[in-house]
Amino acid sequence: MPTNLQPGDPAPSFALPDQDGKLHRLEDYKGKNIVLYFYPRDETPGCTTEACQFRDEHSALQAMGAVVIGVSRDDQASHKAFAEHHELPFPLLVDSDGTVSTAYGAWGERERDGVKSEGMTRSTFLIGPFGRFREVWPIVTADGHAAKVKQTLDMIEQRDAFSHEE
Repeated sequence: MPTNLQPGDPAPSFALPDQDGKLHRLEDYKGKNIVLYFYPRDETPGCTTEACQFRDEHSALQAMGAVVIGVSRDDQASHKAFAEHHELPFPLLVDSDGTVSTAYGAWGERERDGVKSEGMTRSTFLIGPFGRFREVWPIVTADGHAAKVKQTLDMIEQRDAFSHEE
C-alpha cells in the first residue's frame, strides 16, 4: 500500500520508544533532516542489508545534518538485539500497534507475488528541518537505498547552497 504523502506535506507526528526505551518525538528533531525508514522485520535478509547500509552511510549522513531512524512493529528486545548484532548507531523505534506506520502509509494491505496480505511496506521519508517532507520513497529496494538517500541529501544541500548565493 504505497503512501499518498508528497514532498511539501507536513510529516505526521510521532512519539515512539526505541530499543533502549527512550522516547523519540518528531519535534525532538526540529532543525534537522530526518531519514525515517520503515522496514518489515529485524534480522531478515533485506532489512539487515538496509540497516547495515544505513549504518555504513551514517557518518556521511550525520555530516549532512541528518539523523537516521528506523521503524518497525518488532518489540524493544528484538530491536535491541538487532541493533547490537549489527552495531547500528541509530535508534530503531517500536511501533507495536502500527499507528505511526499506518499514518505514514507504510502499514496496510500490500501485494507480493500476487498474494495480498497486511504488512509493512519498506518505505523511507526524508523530513526537513521544519517537519515537512523533502522526499518520499513509498516503495524501496533495500540494497543501495541508503546511497540513494545520501545522494538526494547531497543534491538538496547543493540546491540550498546555490539558492543562498547572491
